[in-house]
Amino acid sequence: MTANSFPDEAHPIAWPEGFKAAASFTFDVDAESCTIAHDSSSTRRMSLMSHQSYGPRIAVPRLLKILERQEIQGTFFIPGFTAESYPDVVRRIVDGGHEVAHHGYLHEPMQGIDSATEASYLDRGLEALAKVAGVRPVGYRAPWWELNWNSPALLADRGFLYDSSLLDGDAPYRMAVAQDDARDIVEIPVDWALDDWEQYAFYPGVTGSGVIESPAKVLEMWTLEAEAHHAQGSCFVLTNHPFISGRPSKAVALEQLIERVKAMDGMWVTTMERIAEHTKATVNEIHSHARIEVPSFPGAGASFKPARVRETALN
Repeated sequence: MTANSFPDEAHPIAWPEGFKAAASFTFDVDAESCTIAHDSSSTRRMSLMSHQSYGPRIAVPRLLKILERQEIQGTFFIPGFTAESYPDVVRRIVDGGHEVAHHGYLHEPMQGIDSATEASYLDRGLEALAKVAGVRPVGYRAPWWELNWNSPALLADRGFLYDSSLLDGDAPYRMAVAQDDARDIVEIPVDWALDDWEQYAFYPGVTGSGVIESPAKVLEMWTLEAEAHHAQGSCFVLTNHPFISGRPSKAVALEQLIERVKAMDGMWVTTMERIAEHTKATVNEIHSHARIEVPSFPGAGASFKPARVRETALN
């Protein structure tokens, strides 16, 4: 720790011996799925589909070479539809020793869906990853980072170790799957400032303002974030989309960032799975999340169930 650090006091964690902070480079291999889920008619747009297919076809091989050169493993969150569409690419990720995690089936919109529908998305995604790559993922990231209140229990039912969709911390923690459920999974928080979508993403009529940031500016911003996480002993999680950060100048900046993060004294650069395993084994506080219930609006008032922290014995 340094004098100018600002640790996440709500989620204290001690890293493995020899490490003072952690970092993970993650990749959401959405390919065509995210645009199809947003608007199924996008399949009629040949140029748009080519923009998305750049991810698995061109960018993923490039990114895998970068990770190999830097001698680190990444975590790849892969929708089931992407796995079925590009099986050789997914198998190449696995063969490279990287973690494959769950990211929905067709990057489905998550807001307002019921538990049965969400369960079907989870199960179909699991089936696709098992069939294509022979893997049973332990990690999950909700499409658009949009977790529902029923999601943690659905993940626990299927044996998931961790989720990475919430934005309420700088360090991983154990979260109760529901306020009255004894089970827990690990949460590894994310941050929109550490998502390449907000910096680079643009396609006419689909997303973005048309302002595509300079990779030099993004490298500076992400370096500052990594330095702050390192100073306070927390967990730097970068989210990349191959069709964005796998393009030439952005890939160069990403490799420069990896080199900088690796050079930080005591920084544990690893997969999300290993971070989650360490959290589960060493943290005994289990956090629930505050719930706000508004029966009808306006005029009916609201109820608030505060977050709680309980302790459990470590194995």
